[in-house]
Amino acid sequence: MNLIVAVDKNWAIGYQNRMLISIPEDMRFFRDETMGKAVIMGRKTMETFQGGKPLKNRFNVVITSKDVEINDAVVVHSVEEALEAVKGYRSEDVYVVGGDSIYRQMLDYCDVAHVTKIDFAYHADTYFPNLDEKTEWKIVGESEEKTYYDIEYAFYKYEREQEK
Repeated sequence: MNLIVAVDKNWAIGYQNRMLISIPEDMRFFRDETMGKAVIMGRKTMETFQGGKPLKNRFNVVITSKDVEINDAVVVHSVEEALEAVKGYRSEDVYVVGGDSIYRQMLDYCDVAHVTKIDFAYHADTYFPNLDEKTEWKIVGESEEKTYYDIEYAFYKYEREQEK
């Protein structure tokens, strides 16, 4: 399974239930990576999307403790139910897309992490686990440095080392 996230230099991902910055190329990368695939997210993350609705052209699985119905999404109440909901998809076609508690709960199920690293420290209240501090995660690919206005960023691909 994959996860996809944008982090600042302190591995922050959000502030007051909003992304820290919206970089058009990062948004395109997210769209291209997840289009036609299964995405797993928390309800609050889904509500930050355009119109507060699930993503188009994807199989949306929303984990929430609330008893709600969401058009164009499968609503589940646990990680186990989310995994059951996507079992018809190949592992490489499933993406965890946030927010922080969903990332933390799902991290151990993921083998690949697509991380956009933004070279700036934002005021934030939500963080992603620092994969550079986790010995089982290794960088296997990175883009050249890119710039959006005065913000520098790069795309990184991490893979979890398989136990021998």
